[in-house]
Amino acid sequence: MGNSYAGQLKSAQFEEALHNSIEASLRCSSVVPRPIFSQLYLDPDQHPFSSADVKPKVEDLDKDLVHRYTQNGSLDFSNNLTVNEMEDDEDDEEMSDSNSPPIPYSQKPAPEGSCTTDGFCQAGKDLRLVSLCMEQIDIPAGFLLVGAKSPNLPEHILVCAVDKRFLPDDHGKNALLGFSGNCIGCGERGFRYFTEFSNHINLKLTTQPKKQKHLKYYLVRSSQGVLSKGPLICWKECRSRQSSATCHSMKPNSSVSSTVTPENGTTNGYKSGFIQTDAANGNSSHGGKSSASSSTPARPGNYSLSPRPSYASGDQATMFISGPPKKRHRGWYPGSPVPQPGLVVPVPTVRPLSRSESLLSAPVPQTPLTGILQPRPIPAGETVIVPENLLTNSGVRPVILIGYGTLPYFYGNVGDIVVSPLLVNCYKIPQLENKDLEHLGLTGSQLLSVENMILLTIQYLVRLGQHQSRALAESMLTTSEFLKEISYELITGKVSFLASHFKTTSLGDDLDKLLDKMQQRRGESVVTPFNGDLHECVSAQEAATMIPTQNLDLDIETFQIYQPQLTVARKLLSQVCAIADSGSQSLDLGHFSKVDFIIIVPRSEVLVQQTLQRIRQSGVLVDLGLEENGTAYQRAEKYVVRLDNEIQTKFEVFMRRVKQNPYTLFVLVHDNSHVELTSVISGSLSHGEPSHGLADRVINCREVLEAFNLLVLQVSSFPYTLQTQQSRISSSNEVHWIQLDNMEDMSCEEKLYFGLNEYSKSLQWGITSPLLRCDETFEKMVNTLLERYPRLHSMVVRCYLLIQQYSEALMALTTMASLRDHSTPETLSIMDDLISSPGKTRSGRGHMLIIRVPSVQLAMLAKERLQEVRDKLGLQYRFEIILGNPASELSVATHFVARLKTWRGNEPEEWTPRTYQDLEGLPCIVILTGKDPLGETFPRSLKYCDLRLIDSSYLTRTALEQEVGLACCYVSKEVIRGPAVALDLSGKEQERATISENDSDELLIDLERPQSNSSAVTGTSGSIMENGVSSSSAADRSQKLSLTPSFQSPANSMGLDEGVSAGTGGAGETLKQECDSLGPQMASSTTSKPSSSSSSSSSGPRAVSWPGQLPQGCRGLHAALPPIVILSKAAYSLLGSQRGGKPPASSSLLPHADVAWVSSLRPLLHKDMSSEEQSLYYRQWTSARQHHADFSNQPDPASGARACHPRRLLLTGPPQVGKTGSYLQFLRILFRMLIRLLEVDVYDEGEINTDHSECSGVSQAEGEPWPDIESFSKMPFDVSVHDPKYSLMSLVYTEKLAGVKQEAIKDSKVEEPRKRGTVSMMLTKYAAYNTFHHCEQCHQYMDCTSASQMSDSTLHAFTFSSSMLGEEVQLYFIIPKSKESHFVFSKQGKHLESMRLPLVSDKNLNAVKSPIFTPSSGRHEHGLLNLFHAMEGISHLHLLVVKEYEMPLYRKYWPNHIMLVLPGMFNNAGVGAARFLIKELSYHNLELERNRLEELGVKRQCVWPFIVVMDDSCVLWNIHSVQDQTSQPMEAGVSSKNVSLKSVLQHIEATPKIIHYAILGIQKWSSKLTSQSLKAPFSRCHVHDFILLNIDLTQNVQYDFNRYFCEDVDFNLRTNSSGLLICRFNNFSLMKKHVQVGGQRDFIIKPKIMVSESLAPILPLQYVCAPDSEHTLLAAPAQFLLEKFLQHASYKLFPKAIHNFKSPVLAIDCYLNIGPEVAICYISSRPHSSNVNCEGVFFSGLLLYLCDSFVGADLLKKFKFLKGATLCVICQDRSSLRQTIVRLELEDEWQFRLRDEFQTANSSDDKPLYFLTGRHV
Repeated sequence: MGNSYAGQLKSAQFEEALHNSIEASLRCSSVVPRPIFSQLYLDPDQHPFSSADVKPKVEDLDKDLVHRYTQNGSLDFSNNLTVNEMEDDEDDEEMSDSNSPPIPYSQKPAPEGSCTTDGFCQAGKDLRLVSLCMEQIDIPAGFLLVGAKSPNLPEHILVCAVDKRFLPDDHGKNALLGFSGNCIGCGERGFRYFTEFSNHINLKLTTQPKKQKHLKYYLVRSSQGVLSKGPLICWKECRSRQSSATCHSMKPNSSVSSTVTPENGTTNGYKSGFIQTDAANGNSSHGGKSSASSSTPARPGNYSLSPRPSYASGDQATMFISGPPKKRHRGWYPGSPVPQPGLVVPVPTVRPLSRSESLLSAPVPQTPLTGILQPRPIPAGETVIVPENLLTNSGVRPVILIGYGTLPYFYGNVGDIVVSPLLVNCYKIPQLENKDLEHLGLTGSQLLSVENMILLTIQYLVRLGQHQSRALAESMLTTSEFLKEISYELITGKVSFLASHFKTTSLGDDLDKLLDKMQQRRGESVVTPFNGDLHECVSAQEAATMIPTQNLDLDIETFQIYQPQLTVARKLLSQVCAIADSGSQSLDLGHFSKVDFIIIVPRSEVLVQQTLQRIRQSGVLVDLGLEENGTAYQRAEKYVVRLDNEIQTKFEVFMRRVKQNPYTLFVLVHDNSHVELTSVISGSLSHGEPSHGLADRVINCREVLEAFNLLVLQVSSFPYTLQTQQSRISSSNEVHWIQLDNMEDMSCEEKLYFGLNEYSKSLQWGITSPLLRCDETFEKMVNTLLERYPRLHSMVVRCYLLIQQYSEALMALTTMASLRDHSTPETLSIMDDLISSPGKTRSGRGHMLIIRVPSVQLAMLAKERLQEVRDKLGLQYRFEIILGNPASELSVATHFVARLKTWRGNEPEEWTPRTYQDLEGLPCIVILTGKDPLGETFPRSLKYCDLRLIDSSYLTRTALEQEVGLACCYVSKEVIRGPAVALDLSGKEQERATISENDSDELLIDLERPQSNSSAVTGTSGSIMENGVSSSSAADRSQKLSLTPSFQSPANSMGLDEGVSAGTGGAGETLKQECDSLGPQMASSTTSKPSSSSSSSSSGPRAVSWPGQLPQGCRGLHAALPPIVILSKAAYSLLGSQRGGKPPASSSLLPHADVAWVSSLRPLLHKDMSSEEQSLYYRQWTSARQHHADFSNQPDPASGARACHPRRLLLTGPPQVGKTGSYLQFLRILFRMLIRLLEVDVYDEGEINTDHSECSGVSQAEGEPWPDIESFSKMPFDVSVHDPKYSLMSLVYTEKLAGVKQEAIKDSKVEEPRKRGTVSMMLTKYAAYNTFHHCEQCHQYMDCTSASQMSDSTLHAFTFSSSMLGEEVQLYFIIPKSKESHFVFSKQGKHLESMRLPLVSDKNLNAVKSPIFTPSSGRHEHGLLNLFHAMEGISHLHLLVVKEYEMPLYRKYWPNHIMLVLPGMFNNAGVGAARFLIKELSYHNLELERNRLEELGVKRQCVWPFIVVMDDSCVLWNIHSVQDQTSQPMEAGVSSKNVSLKSVLQHIEATPKIIHYAILGIQKWSSKLTSQSLKAPFSRCHVHDFILLNIDLTQNVQYDFNRYFCEDVDFNLRTNSSGLLICRFNNFSLMKKHVQVGGQRDFIIKPKIMVSESLAPILPLQYVCAPDSEHTLLAAPAQFLLEKFLQHASYKLFPKAIHNFKSPVLAIDCYLNIGPEVAICYISSRPHSSNVNCEGVFFSGLLLYLCDSFVGADLLKKFKFLKGATLCVICQDRSSLRQTIVRLELEDEWQFRLRDEFQTANSSDDKPLYFLTGRHV
């Protein structure tokens, strides 16, 4: 194919013919398409070959690529043509009859004015043998004269000179493919193609020109010197298969694709020679044809094909120099058939394989081949000789890509060529099921064959011009490889031609001389640094000392957490909780009491400093208790580690800390975790990549994976490389940044995030000055240069041009206006803005320009060159040029540092800028270098981002998006208010589809309309916020501005952590408080929706542009606009938003260079995919390449399951959105939560009613462990209730109460229901826990030991009769297998008989005797039902008492607990019913046990009669003792110690003569406990919440099973009035947890029949109504309505009793809460009962509640009532109400009216309660 430079297609008709032939092939039903591409016609370009260019360079390779893809030469892979090509003229008819019809050939028309006569060449010279037979013809060495036949002149032979290497030898063999010939008529030489030659000699063919057909005879001179026809040229012999013992022969097929032939042994341990490209194929039975079903491995091996180590590696490299062999090889040019001697070619190295199977399926000969490799028999083919000097001449190994058809035999130096199946493997689509095809929207018939796909690819490649082929070639190098290539070009001086080209200006002047001249003209003076234009000069000394005005408006970022960050931090916390709750036992949060962390960042000094700054500003080290306030600043450095060679030692120190602190939860944050995620194994093979495999070595090491106290949090803006089929992170452990649906959601925030999507969409806004730009002029210049310098990498060319552009722009703007036309407008305007903005104000602030130059050498070159130009033009004090190299710290000239310090105010003397954010306001160019941008945050003064060098080498999604990510930031919403219609930042696509074309145009025109001068500077009144600092002064300034459309805009990207959106200062403080007192929504990941946005008026500027600043001294708004990004054409076309709602094309690129698509057939990403959906997509369709750190995480072969690390999370969010702040906040709230898990909110309230308690007449000595029954029984019972939970309850009347001053009580009582006081306490090892607690010790107590055990618990019915209920009661026990020992079952049928009870005399220290009953409702998760630690792990009998409908939930959460399930009739009952049934059941069980044990000889009274009834919120128990008083007259202190429930119960159970006590309890804990309250060790008073109940003594005292409230006070009063002892142990106290859910919650009272949803709340006074009235009936139990009504109706029912404690309301046999303003005097009607002395008391009312037969008329007549006292009689129904009034003779003393009868507001089905009120007469 001539030399390897791609020329132009010779005719447009050719493309058409090509297209038609492909179309014909695609329609053809045969499997193998017809051979079309045996020859394609391209213009030759002649380049002299020089020995310096032997090394294959990118440019050579890309030219090769085009040639090899576009030209098969004569090596056609289809059999039939191979035969046809070799036929003589006589076989033409045969050919037309064959399966492959002749291809119509339209000859290119002859050039204008040329000769077209048959027998003459186009120059008009005669070529016929008859005319030339006597002529003396000179031919070059190595050429022969041959005769060609013209179809139009059958009688004539035409004379031609042909290079004999392209002709066969005597045996018809060894003809090189292709052609080289000269015209002997006109003497034109160097025809590279026979096609071209046949045109020139006017053969006028109708079929494809082929040398085999038309070159017929050798021409020989007779002895007389006459030229005559000689022997036939022996083309035909090729078909024979005679092998020659003198040639190497090789027949590669698609499976054994190559052989390793070491040359010169091995070099450096690497084998060299013929390269194996696909190791694991095995022998294919397809005999050389490659088809879709032949066995190919999942991924080809990684090999380097290059002469230099690591020049190209991996699959890309193999592809990179792939393609069929060329007809002619570079280096053989006309006139020199002999190759140039003496060329030294470096021997290529092969990278060793990191896989175990053998390289070849056939044995590999280890010595150079001397004999013949026996070929496999194949039908027919062609033989190709590989010349000895191929490698020497071409300098590169040709790669033959298998396409389809049979490969020819290769003879000769077969080691010099590579046969690769990579092309065909690209098309090997796995066999897809029909359902998969349906998912992709395809049917099987729509799929193309592999051959057809290859044809289409070749057609596509043919259409590629030279520039695209170069781009394609460059894109196949990895980033590291192309940077090495650039480095190589710079080191070897290959750029010298280019460099010398740029030594002159565009006008042809010598640049250096010109600059020197300008410097001389300027003399010693320099351009004024600021506050003056570019023509004003000052001396250098003056410039250095000029001080700008301090900038009070400069926002030095104070660290603040904004709402989105808080939400995401909570999402992270939620996920950590989910891991802990997952039951996988991989994380036990209850185990930890502290949080520690380390942050690992890529190798960037600025990023390290930036992260340190965030840590210091956030105060997280102090908040986590890791460092003291004073030292935290210095100590921060040990928490941030760079991935460099020092990481190993630092990391070992960290892992030691992890091992030594098992109670600390460590978090390893791997920030920017997508960078350098290569495996350790591949790293050991790489050449000098310092960071290779380091992340893998740290993150995936065994210690990290196994540490139970270490969470790994990987953080990335571009997480695609972590989301493959081999990902180590479970998809459920990914936390994605919140997506805001629309602008309303952001209305509370002052700034909006402006990211990649917004940049893409901004192209549709129709604004005059777009934010994403492509510099077309620059691109045209680049293309011209690329053609001129084909052997240089395009980035080198682009960089040199860019340096020239900026240099000339600087010159044009300062001294040489004539250069203006030679700079692109884009470059000129950027430089103009950069150097003029500091001159406009006295502060001297300006913009930042980033120029991204990935190659460090090029970046250094750019910095030196631009600095030199700047300095010679005298601008060195005007703006700074900074090299942003990740490997080094920032270096800024001292005068600029001084300027920054002045702006910042109080910085210390030694301060220097450490991060890019520190450069806020500095006019500067940052030349940002390094392989990838690494997440550095830029200041808001960043205005331009020049990415013109980011071109074809960046064709993966991560590479491209992270470059544009540099510009992402938060923007001021105020500025954007103007074009809000189009500036849709929310992520919602504009509904352009619905707008007609005209409407759409109008919208754009409207947006481009110039701003009228009357509109204000912003679209809002002065509510301008910057970084959460609301300053009215900013607003005032905005009012004073002149009304002009331009606004000042030096601030831009973000005043936030990593660019977080700013809110008001107030909001920030609230959030801070919220994090510190995390409250119940700790792990909630939702945020409340803020109110909708204030009107977004459109009076702001219409065109979002950066106009010049305001006049001097007049400060405008900080218009935080996004930076302007200038892209290369390639990047622009990929990032520009697609019409029709498609996502930008960049999203369909390969997500990352380290991953590969699983299949080329896959659905596309669509526009509305959330980041969660994209993650699932990539997890399905991409897999890690061999060098990826996750490659080793292959699925389990048996189950197919992949190992995800359970404690690893991924936080992903767009670049610069605020992820660092978010994870620092996460650490803080994680710590808060651990403390919260170790803390508990307990009620802390002092006792109430202490001033009106009865004094105990008899007291016991302090320090006695147990009460003495004799003295205790003489103590009076204190009827006053002291439990603070009853502070809003009616007082119980005592004689003492009558003397209390009423006003004092009134003040304390009349208060709204208040929030009860709580305090946070640390949990101890004796606490009771809920389901969220997990630990090693108690997990067997909590969980089922096996999955089957759930079904092992058995359900047992237990029936007994209750006199109170008047019927049989059937309860159910659910008894787990492990607890069956506590019960007695019948011998025959496992029938439950009783629950075992111990004896009073039992003395077992490892058990408590009393069964513990805990009634619980609505708290299956939150109830403190895990008593394992509280009981110190000893044996105990614990029964949960639950309602029938809640049983499944409790059973799920507490599978190892015994459940007592209440009958369904009690589903709506209150706590009274549960306590009543517990007591009834226990008494019945006591009788059964007495009977059982009596048979065994045990006396009845020896059976233990106590049970414990405790609430499900009892959390901790304490023992108190009074410390000895010191000599000072101070009150003695109280020492408290936490003790276990076991020790409390065992102590109380050991009370002497315990069976004589009815109830024993302990007091409620309060921080106000004093030695005074502990003076008496025992009290005879009310006990609540935790009691030991003697069911034998209290047999005849029942709980009121109807009750919802105060059931314990009611029961205590009844027990006491029966003469029974209630004892409270004061030296023990109980802490009750404030549980926010479940328990004795109020019913939500709704109407029985809902009329409408939005009803006003129903008030308590509406809970009752007149009987038979039209009142709204309610859906709530009657008793509940009654009790709630009574609590609020005291003013109506008992007006005389209000605050009249001398005259209480008399209540017979019941205590009901009738409001805190009223006192109740409890009197028992039972004979011999003990009651309060109420002699002389006049009662203000009488309350009779469901009274029984013990209440009679005689009893009531004993009491005296005030005149006007009121009565309330409550009964079950109307008839019993009337009977009661008659039976008690109430009408004698009380007056009733008909309208005084009421009922609860229930329907008759719900059995309402009735009551009657009356007045005393």
